[in-house]
Amino acid sequence: MDKLDAMAIFVAVVQDGGFSAAARRLGVSAPVVTRAVSELEAAMNVRLLVRTTRVVKVTEVGERYAQDCRRVLGELQDIEQAASGSHGAVRGKLVVSASVMYGRLKLNEVVLDYLKRYPETEVECRFLDRNVNLLNEDVDVAIRIGDLPDASFHATPLATVRRVVCASPAYLKQNGTPKQPKDLAKHTVISALGVEPGTEWKFREGSGVDAPSVAVAVRARLATNSNDHAILAATEGLGITRVLSYMVDTQLASGELVEVLAKFAPPAVPVQALQHQGLRASRKVRAFIDLAVERLRR
Repeated sequence: MDKLDAMAIFVAVVQDGGFSAAARRLGVSAPVVTRAVSELEAAMNVRLLVRTTRVVKVTEVGERYAQDCRRVLGELQDIEQAASGSHGAVRGKLVVSASVMYGRLKLNEVVLDYLKRYPETEVECRFLDRNVNLLNEDVDVAIRIGDLPDASFHATPLATVRRVVCASPAYLKQNGTPKQPKDLAKHTVISALGVEPGTEWKFREGSGVDAPSVAVAVRARLATNSNDHAILAATEGLGITRVLSYMVDTQLASGELVEVLAKFAPPAVPVQALQHQGLRASRKVRAFIDLAVERLRR
């Protein structure tokens, strides 16, 4: 079998999680898929997949090889498009992932602009409150908030967000405004568990970057895993909450919420676009990230 065909089949097996699923998507028989993977393993003398009666698991070598295969196949597609006279065209399906709230508040407008600017593209948005596996779940671009422990993917900085402590003007008028983090012990707290999952909120003791941090114990009257729920409760005057700045941009601008303890806020965290092809990313991926940079860095 042609090596490139075998590579495409192997990538399909990794993405679909099995031989039968890959065969159905590719429109070939299961034995063809099995033979293609076996030929690749024999040619390189490595185990790419671990097969059991129920599941197919990718080995560590197989994950790296699948990533390289996708890059090579993407480059080949670009070369073919350029040779056929479509040089510079942005086309094809793009799969984008982000958290539910960031997708709704920030990424939706980027996606819509992308579709308008590049009419030969399709976009599948997967807004999920978990970190997806770009390779195994066939995701082209994932937007992540926070520092990245895994440096195996190429990351493009898009923006930064802060942790914001806020409450409604009515609540602050009735209960007073906290002047220091320790004052939170006297206030009703609404805990947004997606942002602050524990019972301690960390602050800086000064305005400098190197200022030491301090942890303040909080007791929530309302704890919720829905950031929208926490924000709604705060705007209704039920207490003080802490969320990420992009989540309450609109409420802070309108005056529905007021930020407090801003000078004690911990350092901002980055928002980054992850993709696994690095500088050799396909045209559709590069175009989307360039647009995201243009829109989100504003």
